[in-house]
Formats: sequence, C-alpha cells, structure tokens
Amino acid sequence: MPTLPHNFHIRKLVWRVLLVVLLLNFSEPLSACQCPLTTLSLKESDKYELIFKGKIVSVKNCEGKFGEALFEIDELYKGNATPKFTVLFECGGECAIGFNAGEEWIIYSRYKQINNALMDWCSRSRKFFKFDKEDFYTETYGNDYEDEVKFLRDSLKLHRLLKEEKKDDNNRNKLPGLSDTIYLLLGSIAAVVIFLILARRFKN
Repeated sequence: MPTLPHNFHIRKLVWRVLLVVLLLNFSEPLSACQCPLTTLSLKESDKYELIFKGKIVSVKNCEGKFGEALFEIDELYKGNATPKFTVLFECGGECAIGFNAGEEWIIYSRYKQINNALMDWCSRSRKFFKFDKEDFYTETYGNDYEDEVKFLRDSLKLHRLLKEEKKDDNNRNKLPGLSDTIYLLLGSIAAVVIFLILARRFKN
C-alpha cells in the first residue's frame, strides 16, 4: 500500500489549525454581547425610573468613565425630566452601540443624578430607523418602533415635562439702572435722617 508523502500530513494539519482559528474569530462577535430578552409590557416598564422618546442634540465622547448625550425630549412616559435632558453612557463594553447627534431614541433608564440618567445598553432602549429592514430591534423585541410608541402612549400616558430653571448668572455683574440708583440714594438719605432724629431724642 503506497504511503502518503510527509508534506501532505503537514499541509492537512495546517489547514485544520487555520479552520479552527477562523471559526473562533467568526463565532466570538456573535456570542460577545448577550443581553436578556425583554417583552413589551407594564411589568418590563416597571423596571425603569425614566422612559421617554426624544432626539439627540449633541454628544460628548468619553473623556472619563462616561460619555454624555443631550436629548430634546418629545414625549415623556415615566419619571420627571426637563425638555433637554442628559443621558450618561459607557463608551466601551461588548453591547455598546453609541449615540449620534440627530438620532431619535426611545430611552428606558434609571436616574444617575436628579438631572441625568445612566444608559444601560442592555435595557429596552431602541433607536428609530427610517427603513424597517434596518431595524434589528424589531426582530429582537418582537414589535416595531411605532408599536412601542403606541403602547407607551396608551399604557403609561404622556407626562408633563418640568420647566427648565433660568440661570441669572449674567445679571450678577450688571450695573444698577438710573431708577435703581435714585431709589438707593433716597433710601440712604431717609436712613440717615431717621438715625439723626433718633440720636437727638436719645440725647434729650
């Protein structure tokens, strides 16, 4: 029986090693991010403190631990928030998708502080896609974006947004106007006159 050349066995071994390496490389990204499955229900909504739909105005990339996405809220379904609200997010991580200015999102989140929330990429949050075939959330969640919005409107109702506090920092260095100056001057004169009258009475 003829024996196979030594080179044949080496080549066969090399091909097996390459096949294993390729399989490992292609299978790793598929199993890297594993978020628990969620369902569109009141029970799922109860897990979160803040739920809203809004557009991203601006994004600050991670300089420290978190990045920042400033949202302009269109509809508030749960929690308290001002019309412009900051969502903190982790830039790294296996399940991180990222935010971009101009995108519309439904955000399910919990408060980090009173004026911002912390995004969990494994929450039920989802991005709006213009083309249905691009919306991978539909297959994962079992419903499309419009169904999600309708459910939130019908089940949680629309909530009123808080008024944003106006900052008066610009008025701190303002010089008083003419009328203010006159009032201050008259007040000072009146105080001096009252002081002199009282001083005379005490002397007598």
